[in-house]
Amino acid sequence: MGDSLSAGFGMNQEKSWVSLLETRLQQSGYNYRILNSSITGDTTQGGLARLPRLLDRYKPKIVIIELGGNDGLRGIQPQVTRENMATMIHQSQQQGARVLLAGIKLPPNYGTQFIQQFESIYTDLASKHDTLLVPFFMDGVVFEPEFMQADGIHPNEAGQPILLDNVWVVLEPYLLDQ
Repeated sequence: MGDSLSAGFGMNQEKSWVSLLETRLQQSGYNYRILNSSITGDTTQGGLARLPRLLDRYKPKIVIIELGGNDGLRGIQPQVTRENMATMIHQSQQQGARVLLAGIKLPPNYGTQFIQQFESIYTDLASKHDTLLVPFFMDGVVFEPEFMQADGIHPNEAGQPILLDNVWVVLEPYLLDQ
């Protein structure tokens, strides 16, 4: 479940970190199939609306939630984002899925208080609901122009392997324990 960062906005879908994850899983001998239900522009409200149907239909073992960035950029109150994400985590866990949260950070122009409230969502929910956590999904990408598209918001194809590595370092230890 994600937004444009996971939907492969502005690039060939086969080059997105999600497609690269499926390839890495197969090459590493893990028998998982990826369903990328990411939508450019999606918010936690949209993800929450779509998730129950996806859980019922596909019965995933792992749910990666990379949402919230658009909530923050649109100024949606962090408490609303927190509640939506908590509900998505709960629904996923009720279906027996392990959840991985991909944390997002906001630009400094949103103000210290808003940013602190927003960014604490990921660590708080991961701790409270015992999820896997990538503290900053865009780490190593967002401040490196060679890994970003011209809009300065979306990673380009060269940044996708780094995004994959950010997820993989958290996901693989869990997979090894299964």
